[in-house]
Amino acid sequence: MTPIALNRRALLGGAAAGISLAFAGRVSALSPAARPKLVVLIARGAMDGLSVTPPYGDAAYVPLRGGLAVPPPGQPDGALPLSDGFGLHPALTGLHDLYGQGQLRFAPAVALPVRIRSHFEAQDVLENGAATLRRQEDGWLNRAIVAAGGQPLKGLSIGAQTPLILRGSAAVSSWSPGGQVRPDDRLALRLQDLYADDPLLGPNLMRGLATEAQAETAGDGSVRRNDARALGAAVARLMTGPQGADIVAVSLDGWDTHAGQKAQLQTRLTGLDQLTTGLMTGLGDDWRRTLVVVATEFGRTARANGTQGTDHGTASSLLLAGGALKRGGPVGDWPTLAQGRLFEDRDLRPTLDIRSVFKGVLRDHMRIDRAALDARVFPDSAAEAPVMAGLA
Repeated sequence: MTPIALNRRALLGGAAAGISLAFAGRVSALSPAARPKLVVLIARGAMDGLSVTPPYGDAAYVPLRGGLAVPPPGQPDGALPLSDGFGLHPALTGLHDLYGQGQLRFAPAVALPVRIRSHFEAQDVLENGAATLRRQEDGWLNRAIVAAGGQPLKGLSIGAQTPLILRGSAAVSSWSPGGQVRPDDRLALRLQDLYADDPLLGPNLMRGLATEAQAETAGDGSVRRNDARALGAAVARLMTGPQGADIVAVSLDGWDTHAGQKAQLQTRLTGLDQLTTGLMTGLGDDWRRTLVVVATEFGRTARANGTQGTDHGTASSLLLAGGALKRGGPVGDWPTLAQGRLFEDRDLRPTLDIRSVFKGVLRDHMRIDRAALDARVFPDSAAEAPVMAGLA
C-alpha cells in the first residue's frame, strides 16, 4: 500500500480526497430566527437566456432562432407563460409554479460591465465583482460577508473547490457531495492528530469535519452530483438550524451549447429545476427568508449556428426565486431583437449591469449598506444603482 503523504499542501488540497475544509477566519453565529438566506447558482458555460426566458412576443425571435426557438405557450413543447411577452422554458415547471406564487422574477438582458466572450475571463469578472478584468483577487460574496459587519454571516461552498466568488478574508466552509471523510475515519483521526497544534489548519480541519458530520447526520453523505433534487435537499439541510449557512454558492457546469443545444438545455434546465425544488422543499419554513439567484457569465448569439447550437454572446437572463421575493414582472428593459438592435449585429444587447441586480439583492435582502456595496463589495460601482427595491 502506498503511504499517504500528509502535509500542508495535501491538506489544503484535501477537497480532491473528499474532505470538506473550512477556510481561515471567523464567522460568528446569528440567531437563526431572523437570518436571511441567499443561494447563488452559477451556470458555467454561458446559459442561453433566449431559451431560458424566451421572448416569444418579439416578432424577430423565431426568424433569428429558427428551429432553436422555443414555441409560444399553448403549442407542443411550448414556453410556460410569464408576462410581457416572455415565457419560461418548458423544463422549468417547478420554477413556473413559483412564478404563479409570486416567487420568481427575471432580468431578460443583463451583462457584465466589460464585453468579453472568454469563459474563464468572464467568470472571473462575474465572481470578483469588479468593473475590469482580474482587478480583484477575492469574490463579491465573500466581501459581502465582511461588509455585513455587525451582522456576521456564514458562507458555504458546494463542490470540490471553493469558487472565486466566495474566496477572501471571511471564513467559509465547503462541502462536496459524494466521497467524504467521516470524523471517526482513520485518515480523519490522523489529520486531527497531525494538526492539533496548528493555529490555522487545526481549526479549519475541525470546521470541515463538522460540516461533513452535519451532512452525514442529515443523510447526505452519499448524494450523487447528478441527483439534482437530492443535492438541493442536502444543501437545504446544511442551511438550517443554529449552525446553518446563510450564503451558499453552487457551480453548475455544462451550459456551453455550441451543438445540439435543445437536448443539452433540456437536461441542464431539468436539473436546475429539480435542484431548486429540492432546495425549497428541504428548507421548509426557512424558504420564506430565502432568495436564489441564477446567473451566468454571458449569453449566446441571437442566431443559431450550423450545428444546431449557439456561440458565445453578450447579454443573458438572470433568474431570481424564493419566498423572500416580492411579486413583480421583468427586471430591466427589453432591447428587442429587431434589425439594428442587436449588439455588434449578433448578440442580445444588454440593458442592465448584472452588478445592479446583485447590489439590489444584497441591499434589500441581506441588508448590507449601499455605501459598502458601492465602495467595498463592488469597488467603484456607485454609478450602478441597485435594482429590485421592494424585496421582502
